[in-house]
Parts: sequence; C-alpha cells; structure tokens
Amino acid sequence: MAKKTINDVDVANRRVLMRVDFNVPLEEGRMTDDRRIAQALDSIRSVIDRDGKLILMSHLGRPKGEPSSELSLRPVASHLAQLIDKPVVFAEDCIGEDTEKAVASLQPGETLLLENLRFHAAENLIDKAKKNPDRKPTSAQRSEIDTFAEALTRHADLYCNNAFGTCHREHVSMYDVPVRLGAGRRVCGNLVQRELRFLGEALSNPQRPFVAILGGAKVSDKIGVIANLLPKVDTILIGGAMTYTFLASQGVDVGDSLCERDKLDLAADLLKRAEGKIRLPADSVCAKALEPNIDTVVAAGDIDSNLKGLDIGPNTARGYAQIIGSAKTVVWNGPMGVFEMPPFDQGTLAVAHALSEATGSGATTIIGGGDSAAAVDAAGLADRMTHISTGGGASLEFLEGKPFATIDLLDDR
Repeated sequence: MAKKTINDVDVANRRVLMRVDFNVPLEEGRMTDDRRIAQALDSIRSVIDRDGKLILMSHLGRPKGEPSSELSLRPVASHLAQLIDKPVVFAEDCIGEDTEKAVASLQPGETLLLENLRFHAAENLIDKAKKNPDRKPTSAQRSEIDTFAEALTRHADLYCNNAFGTCHREHVSMYDVPVRLGAGRRVCGNLVQRELRFLGEALSNPQRPFVAILGGAKVSDKIGVIANLLPKVDTILIGGAMTYTFLASQGVDVGDSLCERDKLDLAADLLKRAEGKIRLPADSVCAKALEPNIDTVVAAGDIDSNLKGLDIGPNTARGYAQIIGSAKTVVWNGPMGVFEMPPFDQGTLAVAHALSEATGSGATTIIGGGDSAAAVDAAGLADRMTHISTGGGASLEFLEGKPFATIDLLDDR
C-alpha cells in the first residue's frame, strides 16, 4: 500500500480538498479533546505552508441528514485557527452557491472549513445500504447522492484522504468524490500514511515474536480478526468478556459471566485451529454485580454461579506481561475487563504498563484505537506507545484483512 501522499504533490495555488476526521467531543459548544485535530496538523501545514488553498471537510456526530446547531463544526474552525495561528474561514454549508464563492475567494496559504457533511443525508446513504440490503437507495436517493458528490468535487483540484477513522466507510466524501476527481489527483494525508505503515507492516512483515492482545465483549465481534491473525502471529492473548465464551467452550463453569452460549462451537473451533497460539486467562476478578468498589473474588477455574467475571486476574496479568515483555511487535485491540469502573480496570492497566515497558525495550507497540486507546490515555501512557490508531472500527477491519476501497483508489506512489 505505497500510496502517494500530500507531501509528494505540488499544491501551490491549487485547491486541496482534504477529508479529515474532526469528529471531536463537544460540550455546550466547547471542545473537550482536540487530539483528532492535532493529529491532522502536519498535513494541514504541508498544504498551507506551500501556498495551497486548503478546503477541509469532516463529519461530526450523527445529525441524521439535517442541520443541528449542537453538531456544527464552527467551534472546530475557531480552535483550528488557534492551533495553526492563522485565520480559518468557516462555510455555513459544505455545498451550495455561497460555499462555492468562499472556495473561489481562497488565496494561497488560506484555509476554509466546510460545515458538517452529515447535515446532508446523501453523505452516508450508500454505506447504510451496504449494511442493510433492504434499504437500497431509491432512484431519487441515487440522484441526491450524485448531486452531492458532484457539488463537493467542484471544490477540488486535488483530493487528500486524511481521515483513517472513516476509511472503512464508503461515504460520498471518502469514495465518490475521489472517484469523480480521477486518477493523478487523489492522495493520502500523513495521518493515513502512518496508519498504513504501522498496521500494514505489523501484518505483513512483523518483527518476532509477534503478539496480538484481543479483548472486548463478544467472540462474534472478533472472529474475523482472530481468523486473519492466526497465521501471522506467534501468540494471541485473550481478555474481556469474550474470555468466558472461550472458557465455557472448554467445559469451564463461568457462572453468571457474559457468555455467548450460541457461539460455543465457534469458540471451540477457533481454539482448535489456533494449535496453542491462543492464551486464555488463568484467573478472573469476579463480583456479584457490576458496581464500583464492590467486594471482589479471584477465581481460578470454575466461577460460582452467583458471580460475574469482570476482569483478568492478577496471575493472568503477570503472565501476559511476561509474554508482552519478550515480544518485538504487539498489537492491542480491546480492554481486558470493564476498565471504566474500578476495581475492574487493573488487568487493562497492567497490560498498558507492560506495553509501555516493551516499547522502552525496543518493541513496536500498536494500539488499535477505541477503548484500548482510551485505556492507554487514562493510564497516562499514550506517549509511551509506538502508534495509537485514530480509528477503532477502521483498525479492527484492517486487522480482519478487509479491503478498503477508499484507500485502494488513491494514487500509488
């Protein structure tokens, strides 16, 4: 996936339409976390410092195809202006006559941020249809999609995909626009390049031992990841609630723990195919209910019927830390327990600290976004990881080996 990047092309006096992921948390119009914006800054500066005319487009939240003052990108424009120490013009819509005038009036080195793409239902109609075949776009909706795509494309001389978090979605701004613009004018941003580099190299040419750590609630959510990783990794460490489906498939009594009883045969088959590569927790932190500061019990083996397994146990945490410590490449996706609620955060924190130490010893550590990224951040260890993915869902699908049409269509280097 050696794709041409924004740094590889001449942007001087050209309109660069850059898809970014500015889906940031806002409370009463104030931003509470600007990391997604900060991670896009090097590509933004690459354009404006070389006298490009930068037009940024993004979604924010789920406004259901109509304007919402609570989900406007206007506060983002103000914050971005502070970060780059230059004015950022804000367009009240992402398409339309007024927006086209704003684009036309841009001078070299200036930046324009378009209003929320999802204020137009056309932005993600196709993606919704792919998830639900019964909701295929009507001819009228297809016409709406084409009109929206054409209107966005008119803003651009060059297209830059710098939004890895939505690369698994074939939205109009991610797919239709670069298709219409055509080959030779569509590149990736530095953020996407970093994701391809670390996730791609981890899967195609990892330094060994290569360890994957997978957590989360359901085995069914991670089937594709486990199946794709098994031929590539040396060890898979399992945590989270899906632990108890795996254990139950081996005849262990998991008590009142979350367990997909209809997936026991699947879990048993995965363990058989793994030929010893999958490691399951040897003990669990259990409680009668999911409540903060509740009395806990550590169970090794069978769990009493009135208890729920809510985190990996201390022996498991130590054992996993040893395996991580000897690894050269580690990919982590999914917490080890209910990390949002002490005392069920200790297993996840132990893994985070083990990854931090592994990084310090020269290992490549890759955090697959989502809850894993939140856990690393909560532990204050984000700067101790080699790479933290900006896309939880996207990184998960990447680890599954699914094709990304939005990346495939970008110009090869």
